[in-house]
Amino acid sequence: MKVFDAHSDIWTDVTIKRMKGETNVFHNHHFERLQKGGVEGTILVLWVDPPHTRDYEKRTKEIFSCVSDEIAEAKDFRIVRTYDEMMKAREEGVFYIMIGVEGMAYASYDPTFKKFDEYYDFGARHGMLTWNEENGFGHSAASGSTEGLSELGKQAVRRMIDRKMIVDTSHLNEAGFWDIARIMDGRPFIASHSDCKKFSSHPRNLTDDQLRAIRDANGCVGLNAWNEFLDNDPAKGDINRLADHCEHMIDVMGIDHVGCGFDFCGFLGDPNDPEVYSGMDAVTAGLEDASKIPGLFEILRNRGMREDEMQKIAYGNFHRIVKDVVG
Repeated sequence: MKVFDAHSDIWTDVTIKRMKGETNVFHNHHFERLQKGGVEGTILVLWVDPPHTRDYEKRTKEIFSCVSDEIAEAKDFRIVRTYDEMMKAREEGVFYIMIGVEGMAYASYDPTFKKFDEYYDFGARHGMLTWNEENGFGHSAASGSTEGLSELGKQAVRRMIDRKMIVDTSHLNEAGFWDIARIMDGRPFIASHSDCKKFSSHPRNLTDDQLRAIRDANGCVGLNAWNEFLDNDPAKGDINRLADHCEHMIDVMGIDHVGCGFDFCGFLGDPNDPEVYSGMDAVTAGLEDASKIPGLFEILRNRGMREDEMQKIAYGNFHRIVKDVVG
């Protein structure tokens, strides 16, 4: 089963390792695992990782530099900016990457939008207004805030619409989510890596009403393998529970609105440095990394899902989003 993963933090690992002098990070640390899991393409996000959130501008410039250098020497992947470029790479058997943004704090206090435009000019065709922080655009799900988007944040969404960028509500709080739903006014938007409140009350998960709003906009939600999102009881948060989330999303939204956004982070972090962001303890039993993705589809197959339905979840639905939004 070929898979398009709508959310990955590999650019962060590229930045961390290149800042330490490594090169060809994607090839040396990631490509084999992705191939084993059937991943043919992905959205890789530009994300300012703790503790570098102390200086968003400095870290964003470092990310731009490191990712540019990685792209310049790449032999295993191709950057794509349109649906046609994505399909051409796919037909040629080349791993394809669309650049996204996870958290726009760097640009969120600039009313001229010059910093925002730097993301687009760098190649980003996808974006989230926040990560886990509050910034000049809005409030994250982790913030606990009940406030919606700022006026500048609403302008940012409209700018994304004008630029044909995919608007992503993952990490945004619920009030901001509904602001985006109103601004989009029926246009497709997504939650690239979120799960269902039905099984876990984690603030990053979505209510059934939110799922239906994404459905009604012809959007898509990506299944997230982060273990804290899977069940209120950590003992139940395994690959089978993620399959339950998939089935619930289908029950609420229909088969055309569920995709993959696994958010694998087990490669990030340093156990000897508690300040460095770590995803090492976030792995899900049975779905520890990208190489284990086929196991999820085997569970869905055993539960009676047809091959054509699984193909929609694996890549088809998010391909449609890219075609409809980015063009």
